[in-house]
Amino acid sequence: MSETETPPPPAAALRAEHVTKTFGGLVAVNDVSFDVPEHSIVSLIGPNGAGKTTLFNMLTGLYRPTEGRILLGERDTTHSRPDVITKHGVARTFQNIRLFGAMTAVENVMVGHHARMRSGLIGSIFRPPWVRREERETRERARELLAYAGLREPVFDRLAAQLPYGDQRRVEIARALASQPKLLLLDEPTAGMNPQESQALTEFMRAMRDDLNLTILLIEHDMKVVMGVSERVTVLDYGKKIAEGEPAVVRADPGVIEAYLGKQA
Repeated sequence: MSETETPPPPAAALRAEHVTKTFGGLVAVNDVSFDVPEHSIVSLIGPNGAGKTTLFNMLTGLYRPTEGRILLGERDTTHSRPDVITKHGVARTFQNIRLFGAMTAVENVMVGHHARMRSGLIGSIFRPPWVRREERETRERARELLAYAGLREPVFDRLAAQLPYGDQRRVEIARALASQPKLLLLDEPTAGMNPQESQALTEFMRAMRDDLNLTILLIEHDMKVVMGVSERVTVLDYGKKIAEGEPAVVRADPGVIEAYLGKQA
């Protein structure tokens, strides 16, 4: 490539094309298109009720778009089931933490690895040596992921319901990482955290992206986190995309200011 040529844009790990979702007469997401470049951290923001979580649910197969399509790389996953999308390398966390409270932190992370395990129903019943070996390896990997997520060993074998809120968030992220994703979707990862915990998680998101070669898409209300960690920001309001670009550009966009603060701003 000569010095005058512009380098090609990075490939898209995820692409939404004219995605719409309606519930009866309610249009929750309206003709939204956006790309998430590979190895990037992209934030999806907007006021409450803007359609962010509905869009996440379509990206992960919980909802099917009414119109439009969704691509993971070159693969069309518009109508794929959630388990199929997981096997294609997508993992997510939820705004409301969904850990199994009666299971330990380690056991919760082992559940996340299930999509990559070879043992099926028959293997689980008869438990041949290779199944027991796989279970031991899965348990050890779960402990490694919990440590990577910043948790101390004494909490590994505690029930998830007994853990502090911030630790539960990290267990949920470790569980998502256990499925060996290429694309990680985080829904309000810093919700309920104090500023110090939010800063630590912001740094952890960068580390995950770099250490694990991940692409990260997050929904986040904390603008300090969004502006500090994102390379690109997409803004929704009433289900429509109203702005997209680098954080500083989006923050100064009049339409974004109006959506968040009202016309008087």
